[in-house]
Amino acid sequence: MATVNIEIGLSEKDRKAIAKGLGKLLAESYTLLIKTHYFHWNVTGPMFNTLHLMFEAQYTELFTAVDEIAERIRALGEFAPGSYKAFSELSSIEEANSVPPAEKMIKQLIKGQETIARTARELFPLVDKASDEPTADLLTQRMQVHEKAAWMLRSLLE
Repeated sequence: MATVNIEIGLSEKDRKAIAKGLGKLLAESYTLLIKTHYFHWNVTGPMFNTLHLMFEAQYTELFTAVDEIAERIRALGEFAPGSYKAFSELSSIEEANSVPPAEKMIKQLIKGQETIARTARELFPLVDKASDEPTADLLTQRMQVHEKAAWMLRSLLE
């Protein structure tokens, strides 16, 4: 199969580096999606309804986001990671292997939301230097979503 040159105004080196950074963002987003969904299923306690609904809104948003991130990686000419093994190697977010109390769920999700915001922010200088506006737009949207989600979760603990 012949390959077709990608001529979108970004060098191959920049496209590969950006796609690699987006792969980490994808892995962390997918890991947080799974964790949030797991907590949605298993949360208990006096804040059950509030947390159950909030977690559902968050994992639903993450499900849409992982598709957008993966599609951007593909638009840059690279393959998106897509296995649990690849995600666990790329993500710095720890999986949940037990059901913690609701307050610990919230704290773990805050940490995950903030981690993804930092990952997006760390990639931004490379994207900005390469003048990759579509990826910059994606990163800006992701930072806004994750910073707001972390704030909302923190508000539950105050």
